Amino acid sequence: MPIVAQSTDTTDWVSRYADEVIAESERRAAGAKQDGTDGTDGTEGAAAPVVVVASGLSPSGPIHLGNLREVMTPHLVADEIRRRGYQVRHLISWDDYDRYRKVPAGVPGIDESWAEHIGKPLTSVPAPAGSAYPNWAEHFKAAMTASLDELGVEYDGISQTEQYTSGAYREQILHAMKHRGDIDAILDQYRTKKDPAKAGKGKQQQKPVDEAELEAAEGSGAASEDDGSGGTGGYYPYKPYCGQCEKDLTTVVSYDDETTELVYTCTACGFGETVLLSEFNRGKLVWKVDWPMRWAYEGVVFEPSGVDHSSPGSSFVVGGQIVRQIFDGVQPIGPMYAFVGISGMAKMSSSKGGVPTPADALKIMEAPLLRWLYARRKPNQSFKIAFDQEIQRLYDEWDKLEAKVADGSALPADAAAHSRAVRTAAGELPRTPRPLPYRTLASVADITAGAEDQTLRILRDLDPSDPITSLDETRPRLDRAENWITTQVPAEARTIVRSEPDTELLASLDDAGRESLRLLLEGLDSHWSLDGLTHLVYGVPKVQAGFSADATAKELPAEIKVAQRSFFALLYRLLVTRETGPRLPTLLLAVGADRVRKLLAA
Repeated sequence: MPIVAQSTDTTDWVSRYADEVIAESERRAAGAKQDGTDGTDGTEGAAAPVVVVASGLSPSGPIHLGNLREVMTPHLVADEIRRRGYQVRHLISWDDYDRYRKVPAGVPGIDESWAEHIGKPLTSVPAPAGSAYPNWAEHFKAAMTASLDELGVEYDGISQTEQYTSGAYREQILHAMKHRGDIDAILDQYRTKKDPAKAGKGKQQQKPVDEAELEAAEGSGAASEDDGSGGTGGYYPYKPYCGQCEKDLTTVVSYDDETTELVYTCTACGFGETVLLSEFNRGKLVWKVDWPMRWAYEGVVFEPSGVDHSSPGSSFVVGGQIVRQIFDGVQPIGPMYAFVGISGMAKMSSSKGGVPTPADALKIMEAPLLRWLYARRKPNQSFKIAFDQEIQRLYDEWDKLEAKVADGSALPADAAAHSRAVRTAAGELPRTPRPLPYRTLASVADITAGAEDQTLRILRDLDPSDPITSLDETRPRLDRAENWITTQVPAEARTIVRSEPDTELLASLDDAGRESLRLLLEGLDSHWSLDGLTHLVYGVPKVQAGFSADATAKELPAEIKVAQRSFFALLYRLLVTRETGPRLPTLLLAVGADRVRKLLAA
């Protein structure tokens, strides 16, 4: 296989992690070869290892843009490794065998009757009313799968329902049950401890015990996926789903290591049964044991986690001990990733309704731009995704980067992020052939309400020397801008061009006001392009003040900017009844020369 030299670009976080992951993968392969566990008996010539990176997604509700970082971080690293000629598997574990915890807010097609399914596996919960999918998990997986395809993410999806119900993890489950005392001892290190010297003062030495730890310690048997399940026989790292009501509100009463006989009862419906765990496939390991088990089972080398998984006593920290001491495996390289916000929103939570998803973002921005937002920031840096007016500035920034990459002036890290945004190891992502400024397209869409003939007329006039001949040249960016206008801009902020002149305002103008409109109207025909009209509207106040229309800011007094603002406000009031609106050159093109003359004739 081709081996490409490690990157020396220390400014690119993706390359640095790729270096680490390749080195760790080769170290593990060398260790396996020495002890013969790879089946080569220590001989040379074995195939190069497949590098394994992983993500985990729970289809418990809409999978939001914060969850996307769980996928994009390993995807970008995996793609860099592929570019270097290595074989890579990016596993996405769909945690669809997790319990249904609560009825999420803001999800269409459900009501409080879905509460009767709390405690069941997500794949046993009905999909929202009207869904084309067979269950809750498949319904929410579908939108994310479509988004990942559009984003160019190559991965192997693993259904945890299929893994557990097929018996794929049987040996690992039996092993965990056999070593439940060792697991309990590890978990106990992170449970609440009272300092004897401070007894009675309410002080704690360590992270407060979580709900699941209490359940395990007290043997209550209440449902949990985080730490463990209890019972009259002590701690058990396995939680059965009830054979009658399908819920995990079960208590393990006893377990025999020799026969694998397990007895459980259900606190929800009163059902109980005795099963042989060596044959039983209706249950799962609790989360803090399940995750490290999968690291060992799949040989994961790289898997990031959110900040909530990286604190002392959290699942990633505890999992590091469990994977080494219980499953004889290795903890993956696991960078912490920060949260993703939406135009100033706080930490996103899928338990709250109305949280934007990748599908929502891809309706208003192109896939390369969304990829770029995740590629340009290190995992531990938070960032925001704009659904408001800020998206226009974001696109301006992207277009400037495109120009710098084209002329070779982009900084190395910026060029690397751009490359990861527009292409993968498999090839280029679809792009707009002629990417006009997003803010211009949005303004045109706003004014024309999507009328294609009017849109084409305006876009053709932007640059008469090289006119747009078909709207397809501007797609998909044009479609994204239209979607942004129609779905994200409030009705009261939309632009409505006046149908008749404001005769009262026109009549109230002084001589200077009338002169400014005359100069503008006289210059329309000779300046009828985006650049020409920009020069004209900024030039009128200069000419009125006795300067050349070409005079630069350095040559002009500060009062000219005040005069320009007043002139712009007048034009907006006469054209759209407000003192602000789309950029004036675009607005003038959209309104059309004849209509502009009608509305501005004093």
